[in-house]
Amino acid sequence: MNVREAVPSDLPKVLEIVNAAAEAYRGVIPADRWHEPYMSAGELEAEIAAGVRFWVAEQGELLGAMGIQDRGDVTLVRHAYVAPGTQRNGVGSLLLERLRRLTEKPLLIGTWADASWAIGFYRKNGFTVVQRDEKDQLLRKYWSIPPRQVETSVVLADERWRMS
Repeated sequence: MNVREAVPSDLPKVLEIVNAAAEAYRGVIPADRWHEPYMSAGELEAEIAAGVRFWVAEQGELLGAMGIQDRGDVTLVRHAYVAPGTQRNGVGSLLLERLRRLTEKPLLIGTWADASWAIGFYRKNGFTVVQRDEKDQLLRKYWSIPPRQVETSVVLADERWRMS
């Protein structure tokens, strides 16, 4: 399996993977935070314009995508999705490992608090959930999300964060 930085021609497939995989959140995340599509082409373009660099895993076709965003003293993992039917085969772990090697800064990941499968994936890959007070502070500092999303999210941190 090959992991490489996404190129513009990959973006329609990245969007397809994001929206297909995000179906797992339907009925799990608060209804007021769900929308159709989960991510639009305009939202993807805005994320890229804000500095999110996407990486893709491929094996004949794109199987997963994951973004990384430099936020000064930390790096954020953004929009981590693996195509349904390909999940639980190491694609996400391979992408996450590549992103880890791209930075020496602490890595932070935000996800929905009720997305137990996502939290379990990140824990399996060495991340720990930060305490609620710290989580709220981090989400307000490094992410641009509404207060309702801050309430219903968690932040996970890698070992570099715990050592800083």
